[in-house]
Amino acid sequence: MVFPEQLNHRGTLFGGAAIALMDRAAFVAASREARGDVVCAGADDIEFAHPIQPGDLVEATAVVERRGRRSMTVSVVVVAETLSTGERREAVRGDFHMVAMTEPEAPQGDLA
Repeated sequence: MVFPEQLNHRGTLFGGAAIALMDRAAFVAASREARGDVVCAGADDIEFAHPIQPGDLVEATAVVERRGRRSMTVSVVVVAETLSTGERREAVRGDFHMVAMTEPEAPQGDLA
């Protein structure tokens, strides 16, 4: 839920707060994929489609779209929901580039 301390001077969710939420969601998705420690190396194509109002519920969905040996791209979509009406709208989307801090483990088994 969006609380007053998260608002900007226009009375909507501060963009930095939205990006922080998205970064956390990307971190969770990337950590699950890597099964280890990850960090954010950057973000691209962040688009703010609709303002998020105070009292709105926000939902961030993160999906790993590309995976390399130690890096991955996670797409994050934030949906805002007006609590009183149930109206849902895509508010923000963007791509986060995450890097695993440890080397992937080698496959188990006999190597001849």
